[in-house]
Amino acid sequence: MTASALAVRGISKRFGSLIVAADIDLALPLGARYALIGPNGAGKTTLINLMTGMLRPDAGQILLGGEDVTTLAPEQRVRRGLARTYQINSLFPRLTVLESVALAVCERRRVAQTFWRRLPAYREEIDEARQILGVLMLDVVCHRPARELAYGQQRLLEIALALASRPRVLLLDEPAAGVPRDESKELFAAIGGLSHDITVLFIEHDMELVFRFAARVIVMVGGSILVEGTPAEIASDPQVHAVYLGKRERG
Repeated sequence: MTASALAVRGISKRFGSLIVAADIDLALPLGARYALIGPNGAGKTTLINLMTGMLRPDAGQILLGGEDVTTLAPEQRVRRGLARTYQINSLFPRLTVLESVALAVCERRRVAQTFWRRLPAYREEIDEARQILGVLMLDVVCHRPARELAYGQQRLLEIALALASRPRVLLLDEPAAGVPRDESKELFAAIGGLSHDITVLFIEHDMELVFRFAARVIVMVGGSILVEGTPAEIASDPQVHAVYLGKRERG
């Protein structure tokens, strides 16, 4: 049996009479590249919020590398290797790209409170930040303020900040949202080049990107998982066409 980097078992969540997660089971194998798709309101972001501890489930378990983290706070999950990005950028616009990532590295090493006092003293943290930026092809803009970056580069910077926590699992909530199409392809090329020591689950509405970069696709509808399969299986599944892909094609 293949070990799971992240698994949820029987996860359920409701707000009053509204069911947003209904007895969900899924497992992400080590090093996997999975996409999570479905219509608006399907529960995709809610599921990520449950995985990361932003929401507490009413029932079920969340396992990170086999450890039950269901009751842990978000920051405790981050320290155990679970990181995420959001639909909307949350950057420090006046910091340079290198300063932003170096600060995130210092936060992981728990020296961030003295980061600004003796910046040259943090050579190891700065070197690690440069390595992360190199992986995401941001090293060429490392001295530019975040606010001056193209939007696709800003999304990559947010991923760099997540990588600074050294995650085992990375959850990306619509990383290409608002990014011009040519930049979104470059963004996903960088994501695709991440180490396979990192398991990746991403939410995305662009099916070309989903089918190009995901090894498997999970389809959610109405707070439940409708089906999971390879891109080819999902593209030809009549249920998926009926509730999602067909509507997008007609739209």
